[in-house]
Amino acid sequence: MRDINLPLPLARAVLHSIFRITLNQRLPWRLQRLLLDAGAVAQLVPAGTHVHRLSLGGRPAERITAGPERGHGADARGAVLYLHGGGYAVGSFATHRSLAARLAHETGCTVYVLGYRLAPEHPFPAGLDDAEMAFLELVESVGYRPDQIALAGDSAGGGLSLATAQRLIAQHGHTPAALGLIAPWADPNQIPERERDLVISRPWSRACAAAYLGNGDASDPGYAPLTGKLHGLPPTYIQVDKSELLHSQCVELVAALRAAGVHVRFTESQGLWHVAQLQAALVEPAAAAVTELAEFLREAIQPVSMRELK
Repeated sequence: MRDINLPLPLARAVLHSIFRITLNQRLPWRLQRLLLDAGAVAQLVPAGTHVHRLSLGGRPAERITAGPERGHGADARGAVLYLHGGGYAVGSFATHRSLAARLAHETGCTVYVLGYRLAPEHPFPAGLDDAEMAFLELVESVGYRPDQIALAGDSAGGGLSLATAQRLIAQHGHTPAALGLIAPWADPNQIPERERDLVISRPWSRACAAAYLGNGDASDPGYAPLTGKLHGLPPTYIQVDKSELLHSQCVELVAALRAAGVHVRFTESQGLWHVAQLQAALVEPAAAAVTELAEFLREAIQPVSMRELK
């Protein structure tokens, strides 16, 4: 990995300034997207990463592998369908390519990053529909079994991953191999108790929630999967920092999942920030968190007994 290990105080100071400017509800959504994409160039992609553009479920996507291209069929090592965060209104391949590439290297699996439709141009359930169709195409056209595909995502993408798994189980009988959720926004109806953390603010998150909901029903579990059916979900790993606005919601989600009988792994970092995993190439503790997530996903997609046969 081509990493730069910045001191945490320096990284926090720089990122705090950047995010206060870019994630600002007073800025047009398109400008926020452009600024985030421009800043993402500092998030380095590991050497030996192969990125291929394709269409998945009718939406643009990137297939990311460690090393040479593996062809268009199903990867025998399994896959991760990654749904990026950004409050359902911002975020892109550029902002999440570094993280997705690290997951590809550390899981050994192919990682698909989906360019699902964003609010407010495309409110709920557009993003959920896109994620559902992408997973179904991986099964029906590419050739993966549902239990060879893990769903992963951060923040809004984490909530979308949870909602997608619920829909796949309920409507198609497909249970993904695992869920890897980084600070998932599982209920946009909940209003944060504090004004902001290092990355996001309460006004910005409320603007995102309203943009995503549009004219929809806020009680729909597809919009707020924390309120939906949790029984029967696959093994789930949730990571969050204790300083985040979403920390209490993540704690609530973990308790609800465990009460529903779902196997859950939960880690709480101290001293990082909201989805610090995006800066794994810059900060060693964030890289360590990505490694832990990758190990969990790899074990779920490729049980030890299967890997020992290779």
